[in-house]
Amino acid sequence: MSLLVPAAGPAGGLAAGPAAGPAPDAPPPLPERMADTGGGSQLITARAARTSSTTGTLTWWDRRGRDGRWVAAGSAAARFGAKGLVDGGSRRQGTNTTPTGLYDLPYAFGIRPAPEGTTTSYRRVTRTSWWCQDNDSRSYNRWTDPRPADCRAAESEHLITYGTQYAYALVVGFNYERPVRGRGAGIFLHVNGTGPTAGCVSVPEDAMRRILDWAEPAREPHIAIGTDDGPTSITG
Repeated sequence: MSLLVPAAGPAGGLAAGPAAGPAPDAPPPLPERMADTGGGSQLITARAARTSSTTGTLTWWDRRGRDGRWVAAGSAAARFGAKGLVDGGSRRQGTNTTPTGLYDLPYAFGIRPAPEGTTTSYRRVTRTSWWCQDNDSRSYNRWTDPRPADCRAAESEHLITYGTQYAYALVVGFNYERPVRGRGAGIFLHVNGTGPTAGCVSVPEDAMRRILDWAEPAREPHIAIGTDDGPTSITG
């Protein structure tokens, strides 16, 4: 899924942090080359080199000023699925792939209290909190607390058991509004574990805290996940 229109100049990498402005010969900031940024004034981009990559860069951006220029507010190393990335529309559950595409961020959750400054709706994980991934359940791809009888534990995530990863997390709106059974459930932006993810995007804990402090629901933040080239290109 191509997220961007072709750039007028050579493709550039993600910005490492806030900057006063681009060099005269630099391409426009990444979001300004996108065909769709979600319509808001905040955006997260998660970019890998290729579909087989398990690492890349995550950058969060603000649209500022009278000209609506996109400026990088922060950046961090990111991890992706153990089997790389795949177009979100063709992804299958249980493949350990991260879905590419543009998604909203419905709410945040965590085992720890919300970082100071968090304005995104934030749910605290308890011992009865689950994310249902059972294709036969009416609660498929939903937070449940407690787990309903039609949602098998073996087909779901007991959130509190992921003490490191789910210290802080944002729900990625992949397959969320109108879930398609078998496409995948429980895709989040969360804290790094020990290696690649099962399909989520992860960053260091400090970055996750900074993102939660930065995100403002009124500014409609979205996340764009893609690669440098190919059918899942984030650069068109």
